[in-house]
Amino acid sequence: MSNRPMRAALAGALALALTLAGCGDGDDTAGAAGGSGVTGTVTVLAAASLTESFIQIGKDFEAAHPGTTVVFNFGGSSALATQINQGAPADVFASAAPRNMATVTEAGNADGEPSTFVRNQLVIAVARDNPKGITNLADLTRPGTKVALCAEQVPCGAAARTALDAAAVKLTPVTLEQDVKGALAKVRLGEVDAALVYRTDAKAAAGDVTGVEFPESARAINDYPIVLLKGAPNRVGGQAFVGYVRSEAGRAVLTEAGFQAS
Repeated sequence: MSNRPMRAALAGALALALTLAGCGDGDDTAGAAGGSGVTGTVTVLAAASLTESFIQIGKDFEAAHPGTTVVFNFGGSSALATQINQGAPADVFASAAPRNMATVTEAGNADGEPSTFVRNQLVIAVARDNPKGITNLADLTRPGTKVALCAEQVPCGAAARTALDAAAVKLTPVTLEQDVKGALAKVRLGEVDAALVYRTDAKAAAGDVTGVEFPESARAINDYPIVLLKGAPNRVGGQAFVGYVRSEAGRAVLTEAGFQAS
């Protein structure tokens, strides 16, 4: 009989220990169901040209890690880099060019070294039936032809300038857009006859536009780097997302969208 109080005390202590063990940090507890330790909101700043692919990857990532939510902010890589350096809270940055990534790393806002995960190439986007018969960059200089380009500080704009220089073509665009989606929208709305956009963007809009390949685009292929950000609010989630993008599953989505393997 004298051992009963001791047994009761030990049982109580064990129950308390088990309860406390289940109250660890949110990442470990909420991620236990998926066995990954990943949970919570993962905030990703990504180049506009990654929109369709990353939205799909985000859904797949959430399915692979129950308890996670991926929130995206898509835009021009230069603008996103500026936001990061001004203190915008985010976990991951995926840029459409190393130059814009360097803006972030040189400011000390990257956690580790960026890695290239895909490459992309330009095409000439025209209306689906190509009413002006555009087949090369020189055709863009025909009188009355309206062309949209990205601004040169944006990766698609810098690539366009490289390609135009390689072809020795000089043209004056009617508009300079702050990201590739803006340039593509001008074609889709019929406001311009053509725009230089990424192959992936033309493919995503295949119902409305046709992507015309041109040889000089091989001189302006963009590498896409990705990195975990310093001070990431969800560092574990950010690391997992970067890993997923670079995984076989992530690469399959990107390849299907028309990106080139790195």
